[in-house]
Amino acid sequence: FLARADVISGIGRLTRFGLTYDILVFARQLPAALNLTARLPDQRFVLDHLAKPLIKNGSLEPWATGVRALARRPNVCCKISGLVTEAYWTGWRPAHLRPYLDVAFEAFGPDRVMFGSDWPVCLLAAPYDCVLGVIEEYAAALSATERSALFGGNAARFYDLQS
Repeated sequence: FLARADVISGIGRLTRFGLTYDILVFARQLPAALNLTARLPDQRFVLDHLAKPLIKNGSLEPWATGVRALARRPNVCCKISGLVTEAYWTGWRPAHLRPYLDVAFEAFGPDRVMFGSDWPVCLLAAPYDCVLGVIEEYAAALSATERSALFGGNAARFYDLQS
């Protein structure tokens, strides 16, 4: 879908209006997202749900390679959301999410990562306060400035909501 000429053209029109396009793909669709973002270097993109990695299987590859490639595009940031629903809904633990968070922060850096709850869908696997708590615990190692950016500042800047 994302590789179709009409889709690329349509998404490309968002640039002149200063609008951001959220990319919601599965890990297997990361090559199409790479193509799209390469073809529209002036368009801002947000990778939603970290491209839905296969947390349930504990698989990092080829997802991690695709995410790292996408992160090399300065017009792309990522949203840390939807991870608990990619894990075993009733058996996941914060440690199951950590390798995926590590890849996201290493690849995008703390200035291009934003928190998203995926509420109410997250309720399938965890209450909102639990989802938030996992990311807050992970982010405890970040500076206060980086945590502020993760939990609002990056989204406001990237979606151009600061005006």
